[in-house]
Amino acid sequence: MPNNPTPLPGTVQSAPPGLQGFDVNDTISAADAAKFKVAGYDFCCRYIPRGAGLSSAPSLTNVEAANILNEGLALMAVQHVAPDGWSPNTNLGTVYGSYAANYCSQKVGLPPGMNIWCDLEGIATGTRAADVIAYCQAWYIAVHTAGYVPGIYVGYDVILSSQQLYDDISFQHYWRAYNGPYVATRGFQLLQHTAVSLNGFSIDPNTTQNDSLGDALLWLSL
Repeated sequence: MPNNPTPLPGTVQSAPPGLQGFDVNDTISAADAAKFKVAGYDFCCRYIPRGAGLSSAPSLTNVEAANILNEGLALMAVQHVAPDGWSPNTNLGTVYGSYAANYCSQKVGLPPGMNIWCDLEGIATGTRAADVIAYCQAWYIAVHTAGYVPGIYVGYDVILSSQQLYDDISFQHYWRAYNGPYVATRGFQLLQHTAVSLNGFSIDPNTTQNDSLGDALLWLSL
């Protein structure tokens, strides 16, 4: 996978509360990023793959990342989740987490110390909580070992209870889907809202906040 990407502008920063941004499953050009900035958005979260050939949607690239940043939007990356009804386990957590870290470093050029997000949702009915926990922990370890700060997007059908999401996995950065459960004690640093159409894209708006323990997410920004 080595690609020696061009160094990206900006530094890793804590996100101030109350900023509006969006996640999107399409490539954002410099012109697109400029339009979103004018519309009042301050950050963008783009998708990265689980593995080679596992997603038909366009993934974040080094060029796209530079375009987004240079137009004044902060940037984060989230990994595509497997199709609905998937079954997590330790091996998948290691494989997907390692791919996420390697892709962000070697293809996109994202610096260490920022959040890379694990998308947790759509898990098969009847999956044991222990298997979900094992997956999350393996993903966390792979991304953390590579120098990034793992975050987790909490969506629907995650199997884990609010208390398990806090007690039983090592994540300290949580992103709440518009249809996701609560995380006990800590709460969330990013809140997703229902999808809207803007500038020719279907986007999910998001709002930053400090969580209940006073912590914020970490992104790349000028």
